[in-house]
Amino acid sequence: MPVDDPLKLDLQLCFPLYAAARAMTQAYAPLLSKLGLTYPQYLVMLVLWETDGVTVKELGERLYLDSGTLTPLLKRMETQGLVRRERSTEDARSVHVHLTSQGRALRRKAVSVPEAMACKMGLSLEELSRLRREVRRLFETLSKSQPEPTK
Repeated sequence: MPVDDPLKLDLQLCFPLYAAARAMTQAYAPLLSKLGLTYPQYLVMLVLWETDGVTVKELGERLYLDSGTLTPLLKRMETQGLVRRERSTEDARSVHVHLTSQGRALRRKAVSVPEAMACKMGLSLEELSRLRREVRRLFETLSKSQPEPTK
């Protein structure tokens, strides 16, 4: 096998990205379990802590999740008492997601999660910022090259 074999696992960018994404999610798990959240629930909470009352559609667009994934996730969060879903009075097809007082209070406990994760990663703030920019740029480039989904 030639040294520069294009099908060699170690030469693929996709594999370390995949492995890093899995490791990242696993690293979050013990921190989030203290909050009673899964990683996808944490992402929902991050959006709602920024902007409470977004629609399910907006939430899906922000997190790149379809409604088939998001709806059961939100139902579980509603059962946990973190959010409430409310159908729009102007458009019955639109559902807004609001934080409950318990969901808002959880933010105070979650504020230590980003710093704890930064420590786990062992990167400087500058390295973290650069890596985030590069990964975001890669994602945006790949997203633009994808065909639009058919409706």
